Amino acid sequence: MGNPLFRVFSNLTGNRRVVETIEPQRTFADVVLPPSTRQALDGALAHVTRHDLIFNRWGLGDRHPTGLALAFNFAGPPGTGKTICAEAIAHALGRRLMVVRYAEVESMWLGETPKNVAATFRIAREENAVLLFDEADAIASRRSSMVDHAVSRESNAVVNVLLQELERFNGVVIFATNLAANFDPAFERRIRTHVLFEMPGEQERERIWQVQMHPQLTPLADDVDFGALARTYRVTGGDIRNAVLKAAMAAAGEPGPDAAKKIHHRHLDEAIQQVIAAGRVMRQSLLEPAPASDATQLMTIVRAPIAVPLAIAGSLLAVTLSVAALIVALLR
Repeated sequence: MGNPLFRVFSNLTGNRRVVETIEPQRTFADVVLPPSTRQALDGALAHVTRHDLIFNRWGLGDRHPTGLALAFNFAGPPGTGKTICAEAIAHALGRRLMVVRYAEVESMWLGETPKNVAATFRIAREENAVLLFDEADAIASRRSSMVDHAVSRESNAVVNVLLQELERFNGVVIFATNLAANFDPAFERRIRTHVLFEMPGEQERERIWQVQMHPQLTPLADDVDFGALARTYRVTGGDIRNAVLKAAMAAAGEPGPDAAKKIHHRHLDEAIQQVIAAGRVMRQSLLEPAPASDATQLMTIVRAPIAVPLAIAGSLLAVTLSVAALIVALLR
């Protein structure tokens, strides 16, 4: 992604945030998608190109002055092409792409995060940019009814500001998420098109393996079989991309002159296995902790009857000392 332009805005607390606006380079020719996803994307792009006809030349903008934003929901597993397609839409429209992540607008100060959200829409309006909220479920999550809790009030305020800005914004907004179920229900009527990014099928996977290689410069050995890789490994485009880079590094690191080095099938096969294994490690670390060994479980069982009474005894002793100190203070 070339020619990045960084826009910095600050708030009253001096907290500084950076919003990245890029000149889109990738197009729809750079992404391989299942037919259903591609059809939904074509429909989304048609909404954008016909927006001027419907709301300006047909006059419906005068009757419906709010809710003019073309908001799209790109939902699907990581690595299925959501960000690339957002860039491709911006490229097709001849506009810059403004990428916003929740970490860039979140503030530790109460009341500042909603201001930062409003600022992102203002910058997008000034630059006529396509606005992409990456990991959008973090910023557009369901509002809470616990109004007495400061964090809940702040989260609700962010969602309210986001909904208000969508009503006033006359541009293209894309919400990319892996967890669409976490969206606040109020977004449903403001989103024109929902695009489901599904896992690529075998044919798509074979094509993705192929397009990751440079057609002239990448030294591929004759034993490389992209069809076999596609049949064997049901992975995302992002996984394939990472595997290709791993395989290239492995091939380049082997001894011998560079001119004789090639990427063999074994390099690609080993690399995709490493990528899959790394994904299992992350899922285990974050969602499914490994079960404790028998020895660890036994020690836990032995400690538990001792640790719990000791903790209770410590708490009672602390309370007793506090009461005694209070009585002494009152008798003085």
